[in-house]
Formats: sequence, structure tokens, C-alpha cells
Amino acid sequence: MNINNPQFEVGIIGGGPAGSTLASYLSQANISCVVFEREIFPRPHVGESLVPATNRVFKELNFLETMEQAGFPHKYGAAWTAYNNKIYSHNFEGMPPDYAVDIRFDEQKTSESISNYTYHVDRGKFDQMLLEHAEKLGATVYQGVRVTNIQFSENENPKIFTSQDDKTRETSVRLVVDASGRRTILGSQLNLKIKDPVFNQFAIHTWFEGFDRGETEQKDYTFIHFLPISNSWIWQIPISETVTSFGVVTQKEHFSKKKQEREEFFWDCVKTQPKIYDKLKQAKQLRAFKEESDYSYGMKQFCGDGWILVGDAARFVDPIFSSGVSVALNSARFASHDIIRAFQEGNLDQGKFRRKHFEQYESILKRGTKNWYEFISLYYRLNVLFTRFVFDPRHRLDVIKLLSGDVYDQDEPSVLQEMRKIVTEIEQNPNHLLHKLLGNLTANAFNPS
Repeated sequence: MNINNPQFEVGIIGGGPAGSTLASYLSQANISCVVFEREIFPRPHVGESLVPATNRVFKELNFLETMEQAGFPHKYGAAWTAYNNKIYSHNFEGMPPDYAVDIRFDEQKTSESISNYTYHVDRGKFDQMLLEHAEKLGATVYQGVRVTNIQFSENENPKIFTSQDDKTRETSVRLVVDASGRRTILGSQLNLKIKDPVFNQFAIHTWFEGFDRGETEQKDYTFIHFLPISNSWIWQIPISETVTSFGVVTQKEHFSKKKQEREEFFWDCVKTQPKIYDKLKQAKQLRAFKEESDYSYGMKQFCGDGWILVGDAARFVDPIFSSGVSVALNSARFASHDIIRAFQEGNLDQGKFRRKHFEQYESILKRGTKNWYEFISLYYRLNVLFTRFVFDPRHRLDVIKLLSGDVYDQDEPSVLQEMRKIVTEIEQNPNHLLHKLLGNLTANAFNPS
């Protein structure tokens, strides 16, 4: 087989946000690519709340108008509530009675943000729209096709082996992109995956129709409700005018193996927020409870000769700050830069991609996911510290910048350095007023690569 004549230049495993976004960028640059998606879209999927850093990708792909036409609720900010506001409000006068802290994205105009809002999305609809957009731009898309193996050879093009309806197919490409999400097909095949030794979070979630979100300015915000259990919280995300997503996230040790007990645990957690519990009991549950696990992991490397990992297939960070889709879209954007540049400059190694072609991508993604992870680690370690920094005018805008997803341009934002300094002081002083409020997760970031 002629190494200079693959069937497609790029083969993408997975048609979720990372895979479809990369396919769109490559198609815009007239680089042939094929997407193999195991499922038939639309598919139900968790991760319905976005951050403003996604807007830049939508604009570059001419997708913002499509998002508006879809009628997804606009997300102008986020709020965090306490199960006992006395914990948070004893240091602040004028604390709102029903939530500990909130932010608006338009307070900080970041380099990643195009507008003063982002979106809440029905992921089934959103993912299908992105994949269809890639196809319209020229990507070849196969759904209901399972990737069974990837083969690399020094003397031939990489090959992707697929199966559909008991029929197998072999496709040659110049570059394999793993965008398979948490299935991490290539990372698993190459033995690259490293389980996070710190975060071991589980979630149980569903949708409700008719939940009364009230009429305040914050009614369409993402809400995170703290729970009186270490490192545990409830998410509340608007999906439409009438539908709201709720999920409980906790550590594995709190999560029963029995389905009925897990559902009881969900309701017991919601009861710690009596107003929410009463409203949910009056609403209609639309879906059966679904569970998620393995919330954080990394890879030994993000790229190699003939392959690259994007989105959740490269790194999955606990999604408390809605980081998942943002990392997926932006990792695809950064990867596309290196891929397109290699073609435009003609600097492939005898027609093959090498790891050296993705040095910039790997550096940027490591930096961004490390910043996300450190922010989340510090947040879990001491929730009250987060609220203090948000209320502190010296740090508020820097925190909002992080929450907006603008995490890729600095090795370590100064606000993270300051947060870690204070957390360390509290950890080392058992007599500190806030010491008893420390969570049981370490403040040191997990860095697998």
C-alpha cells in the first residue's frame, strides 16, 4: 500500500463534541477526514452546561447561529448554595439568603469569550447538531460503526478496523485521532491510561419537568448546591423552559451497590435543601436515573507517531465547573492547528505524522487541563475558600476568568497560587477557624504526564 495515498488523511474515532469539532475544522481546511461513531445519534448524554470558552469555537465554525436557532437556554452565570449558609455568611455582610455566591460571565471579558453568555444544552440534540455540521462541511461520517482495532506500522499507513452488522472494514489514514470519550479506545490499546488516585467521584442524575426555578435573575444559571457530605454536591441545570437536569455527585464510598439505595441516596441528598426537595416532589421525573463513574483520569502522553488524543479520550477532569465540553471543543481546536499547519507547511516525515508535529498541542492541553484540575482540587479541599475569593475584589475577576474556561494561556494563574498558599496554611494549622471545614481530598494536583 502506498503510504502517500491513504483513503483519508485523518481518521477520527468518535462523533461526540471533540470528534465532530475536529472534523469541522479539518473540513474547513479541505483536509479529508472520516468519523466513526459507535452509536446512532441522537443519544442521551450527561454534560449539559457549557462555559463561554466554547463560544470561540462556535464562531470559528460558523455554528453560533445554529446554536441560537436551536433555542438552547442562555447561561449568563452560575451560583453556589450552602446546605447551611451560616458556614459561609459569618464572614460576609449582606449575603443573599438563598445562595452563598454567584457570578456573571460578563463581569470579565476574556480572550476566549465571544458574548456575555453561553448555553445550557440537551446533549443529545447538541451532539447531533455538531456531527451534522461536520458532515455538511465535508467530513465523511459513519454512525453505528464500532472500532475494533487500530494498527500502526512504520512502512504503511495506520489502519482503523471497524465492524458493523457483522461486516468488518479496514480504512487507511495518515493520522488516527481518538475522540472516543471515556471509552478511551486508543489510550487503552496503547496502555496509556492512568486512574486518578485522588478523585473517585460518582454521579446519579435525571431530568425533571415542571421544576419551579423562580423568577429571579439567577433562575437560568447553573446551580451547584453543596451537601453536608465531604466532596459532594448537587447540580441544577436548565435544559429548556420547562425541563431541568438534577444530579448528585459524591465519592465512591458513599455510593451503594444497590440501585434502590442509590436512588434513595439521591433523595436524601436533595432533602438537605428543603426548598428544592419540595419543588422536585411536585415536578415530574422524565427519565430513569442514570449513573456515571470514573470521573478523573489522565494519559501518559497525548500524542505519538501517527496518533493523537482529544477531549475525554485524552484527559477527563471532574466536571464541577462544566469543563468537559469546553476541553473537548478546545482540544479539537488546538489539535486542528497542528494538523493543518503540518499539511500547509509540508513538513510531514515521509508522509507520516510524528509526535514532534503535536508539541504545541500537547503543551497547551497539559497547561489547560492542569489549571482546571488544580482549581477543582483546591475548590473541593475548601469550598469556603472559593466563596471568599469570589467575594474578594482582588481576585473575583481572575476566578471568573477560570470559570469561563480561559485556562490555556498561563502556566499557572496567580489566583491559583494564592488559593494554594492559603489552603496549605489552613491544612497545617489545626487551630485555624477553617481547618474543620477542609474536605478530605488533597490540594496537590494529579499530573499523569
